[in-house]
Amino acid sequence: MSHEGIRFTDAEEQARMEAKEKPLTRAAMTPAKVRVLISEGKGLEIDWQDGHRSAWDFKWLRNACPCATCIEERSHEGRKPGEAKAKKADLLPMFTPPARPASAHGVGRYAIQLNWQDGHSAGIYSWEYLRRHCACAECALARAETKGAVN
Repeated sequence: MSHEGIRFTDAEEQARMEAKEKPLTRAAMTPAKVRVLISEGKGLEIDWQDGHRSAWDFKWLRNACPCATCIEERSHEGRKPGEAKAKKADLLPMFTPPARPASAHGVGRYAIQLNWQDGHSAGIYSWEYLRRHCACAECALARAETKGAVN
C-alpha cells in the first residue's frame, strides 16, 4: 500500500511528533471504567487502569473532534483541540444549543464514537487521544512543563 500523495497538516505532524516523545503505558491508555453522562449533559469521564481519572465536558469534546475534516478546519483556523471557533463580531448573537451527543458507542477496544445531535458522527476518539488530551490540572501542568522544556 502506497502513501504517496498523502499530506499531513502541520498540526497533525506536531501531534504525531508529540505522541512519539512521550510514550504512554498500556495501563495509561486502557480505561477501567467509562461514563458518558448524556442525560445529565455533563460529558465523558474515564477511570484509567493506572489509577488516573479524566473528565471532559461535551463542548470540549465536540470542539476536539478527531475526524479529518475537523482537524483540517482547526489547523486552518489555528485552533487547538477543544478550542471553540471564533465568533463573528458583526453578527447578532444567536442561540446555539449546547453540544451534546445523541448516542455513544465503543469502537473495538481502542476508542469511543460520539454521534452528536448536530448530525456529526465522523470522529472516533481513541483512548490514547483522550488520555493525551486529559483536562485535569495534573496533566495540564505536565504538558506545560514539557512544552517549556522543549522551547
